Amino acid sequence: MGHGPVRIDLHTHSTASDGTLTPEELVRAAGAAGLDVLAITDHDTTGGWDRAARARPPGLSLVRGAELSCRWYGTEPSIPLHLLGYLFDPDHPELVAELARVRAAREVRGERIVDLLRADGIDVSWPEIRASAAGGSVGRPHIAQALIRAGLVATTAEAFMPDWLGERYRLPKDDIDVFRAIRLVRQAGGVPVMAHPRASRRGRIVPDSLIVELAAAGLAGLEAEHEDHSPAERAHVRALAAELGLIVTGSSDFHGTHKTVRLGAHTTQVEAYQRIVAAASGVAVLADPG
Repeated sequence: MGHGPVRIDLHTHSTASDGTLTPEELVRAAGAAGLDVLAITDHDTTGGWDRAARARPPGLSLVRGAELSCRWYGTEPSIPLHLLGYLFDPDHPELVAELARVRAAREVRGERIVDLLRADGIDVSWPEIRASAAGGSVGRPHIAQALIRAGLVATTAEAFMPDWLGERYRLPKDDIDVFRAIRLVRQAGGVPVMAHPRASRRGRIVPDSLIVELAAAGLAGLEAEHEDHSPAERAHVRALAAELGLIVTGSSDFHGTHKTVRLGAHTTQVEAYQRIVAAASGVAVLADPG
């Protein structure tokens, strides 16, 4: 790898969920961006794994993972959070069943949001939105694209404002209890890391007290370097991770043109990456021999 610092991006999305690049395009773009390690972490699916693996360019190591839609039910209202699971066995029966349940619920939710929009005279079509997901996991970004095509909003960001999908046309998701998710990822030989735990600009702060409990339950790490974290929030996450002995990661959370952030905009230190690999027993990192 003798070309300067090793560049590791551990959180990206493809068309298998709500990214705009296919898994093949994603790994090629990562190679072109000079990354050494890329994790593909689509929402609640391993559907992009094989395609990304087949298209992996020489010199790029591929970490297969997923971003699990979770919720903590210990408070009213419950808190939504995202758990990155790395290098787990994609055939672990309980985890497979749970992901399938969440994806099915996401479909139902998407169709109900479209029904709400149509009831208000907004001309969007569920079959068209469903088709635009190209067999991937349907999410609000797909509905946002339909609103853009209909000329009702200009950008994905605008579609997520309160008047639209942010509040007025937002329905709850059927998520996985976060303690159960951590247990399942661990049982499947994977390594669970909390995505963007302090993203106040998303209105999603995971309380420190909960992170302490999750660490005791098997949480391995916290994502600190992330576009939605302010410098103060990054420092807070790093300090908390140090206190709890957790791994600190950084990543782009790349979604293609749905977001402005570039691949490799934020990266993970080599030592942190090595700790993740050492803790995993589900599947191996895909890398060049030698």
